Amino acid sequence: MSHHIVEVTKLRHVYPDGTEALHGVSFRITHGESVAIIGANGAGKSTLLLHLNGQLLPTEGSIRIGDFPLTRATLPEIRRTVGMVFQNPDDQLFMPTVYDDVAFGPLNLGFPREEVAQRVRDALEQVGSVHVINKAPYHLSGGEKKRVAIATVLSMSPDILVMDEPTSGLDPCARRQLMQLLREFRHTKIFTSHDLDMVLDVCERTIVLHEGDVMADGPTREIFANDRLLQECRLEKPLSMQGCPVCGRPS
Repeated sequence: MSHHIVEVTKLRHVYPDGTEALHGVSFRITHGESVAIIGANGAGKSTLLLHLNGQLLPTEGSIRIGDFPLTRATLPEIRRTVGMVFQNPDDQLFMPTVYDDVAFGPLNLGFPREEVAQRVRDALEQVGSVHVINKAPYHLSGGEKKRVAIATVLSMSPDILVMDEPTSGLDPCARRQLMQLLREFRHTKIFTSHDLDMVLDVCERTIVLHEGDVMADGPTREIFANDRLLQECRLEKPLSMQGCPVCGRPS
């Protein structure tokens, strides 16, 4: 299943204003892995994710998705493989109705309209949002928009799911639904998050970015047990690994 593999080699990205956001980042993610990319604000997380389906192209270095090097010529194939959910759902929702937004991807991939209709319903059911199928996206709450944005990607059945801060703006019930959805997604998952308890619960592997460099890459629980690393990268342990503030015992 080579089409599920993500390989990033010495990736460097410099924005037009001269800001160097990534300094030679390298890692390899294989089929079925669930990987979190964490770091403080400004670490380069969102910049990195935007490279994985060609929203940004490297200044230096390379990215390979399965058998395809990421280039302008391979972007259509890459975007069929990698489904990207942006941090701000307003960047993803632009059609008159929720149905139209969720159907947009499958229609552009050439699926018959009958199959598209089923894909739309299935994707909205997965995120608990069938009841808004005929609503205009701009009438939805922030949490509802986030769930619909996720459905727009699920409707295309991606092999690799990439999400930037997937739980931001979600209420506790929607957060639990999303975490269950992530557990059930059997292909490769890559996401950034400040929700470190979700990271601990869903991801067996974590990559730590700090000021554009990979500072650590390993089992999630080992990463969160490294106090020196967390302090250096301006991170804290998940709440579930912190001691009770009153008695000091683990929660």
